[in-house]
Amino acid sequence: MGLGGGLFVTQNKVLPGTYINFVSAARARATLSDRGIVAIPVSLNWGEEATVFTVTNEEFRKDSLKIFGYTYESEEVKGIRELFANAKKVYFYRLNSGGIKASNTYATALFGGTRGNDLKIAIAPNVDDSSKFDVSTMLGTKVLDIQTVSEGAGLKANAFVTFKAEATLENTSGIALTGGTNGTVDGESEQNALNALESYSFNVLGCLSASSSVKSLYTEYTKRLRDEMGVKFQLVVYNQAADYEGVINVKNKVSDQGAEESSLVYWLSGAEADCAINKSCTNMTYDGEFTVITDYKQSELEAAIRAGELTFHKVGDEVRVLDDINSLVSVTDEKGEDFKSNQTIRVLDQVGNDIALLFNNKYLGKIQNNKSGRVSFWSDIVAYDKELEKLQAIENFDSAEVVVELGNDKKSVVAVNPIQPVNCMTKLYMTVIVQ
Repeated sequence: MGLGGGLFVTQNKVLPGTYINFVSAARARATLSDRGIVAIPVSLNWGEEATVFTVTNEEFRKDSLKIFGYTYESEEVKGIRELFANAKKVYFYRLNSGGIKASNTYATALFGGTRGNDLKIAIAPNVDDSSKFDVSTMLGTKVLDIQTVSEGAGLKANAFVTFKAEATLENTSGIALTGGTNGTVDGESEQNALNALESYSFNVLGCLSASSSVKSLYTEYTKRLRDEMGVKFQLVVYNQAADYEGVINVKNKVSDQGAEESSLVYWLSGAEADCAINKSCTNMTYDGEFTVITDYKQSELEAAIRAGELTFHKVGDEVRVLDDINSLVSVTDEKGEDFKSNQTIRVLDQVGNDIALLFNNKYLGKIQNNKSGRVSFWSDIVAYDKELEKLQAIENFDSAEVVVELGNDKKSVVAVNPIQPVNCMTKLYMTVIVQ
């Protein structure tokens, strides 16, 4: 994040980097980077603490027990299942870090948290060698690990506990670990999460909090990174009227007992992150497990769209996304109606991230700022835009309108890249003529 980035008004930047403005018309190659990456701070009963940890869709399905302390089908990870219904990779940060690790005479849980209290250590004489013991680490009735040793010093840490080398091994059917607690979630832990995530690249940031102050913290963080640092992603948050194209304001809440009312943030974060730049989430069917409250009248749905609220509605027996919009409601000459569409923002964010990556990795400090160097950069931008047009993400592209020229000093390059993002059909106006 040491390179400059963000918007510019005049050519007065000090840091080397990429400064890109997006206005309405009146990360090392010119190819599209992958989508499907989410960052989300969450509260967990088990797992890595005070750090960002990465989980892929495949890893979650295979190793959910080890990573989160619960098997893939468990109720406790329902929200994470919703997230991975679409997301390919997720950067997690455990908000309730700093809790106490459960322990007993023989072992200490690897992580703090209440899930550690479900662990126990069982010790039995080895049937083949009476001088040795079989030491089992168990979670409920499930055996996680068995080691055969003659003394405690011979035990090795596993994915769930570290052992106390000084402990004297004795026959026991199972001694539970106790005292495990979760840490406290507050504004400081939310800020620590955002600070830790600042050095990562992702498509969507999810905020599950219902606190107005925390939601404002995430909103301002998103605005700062998008506008001042050029880091393009969107925030998915519940009930937050931000009037900003980088924030997707989810209207609906869920009614499941014990679930956070903001739980749709899980599913929508994954869906928006994974949605291709030539696609839209409009009319997408919600295939998750939560019970979504959708009892809105037609007039309320219309009002929600005007208010910049992404709303789920009932179509027959299915719950679907009404319109793939963000929270922007105030239209200006620089940000017209098109900026309300998440499909438009996906295209613009993709261009911003990819061209910045191209410039920073291929050109910055490596290619001379002369005619041939600028022609090379122009060619890469044109090749990239043609790929967008081939994907039907943009239309009416004219390479003659792309400009790359010398800036106000010998180190600066000015680029103008006019593009017309395409949006999916959402409205039909048809006249049937009877002859």
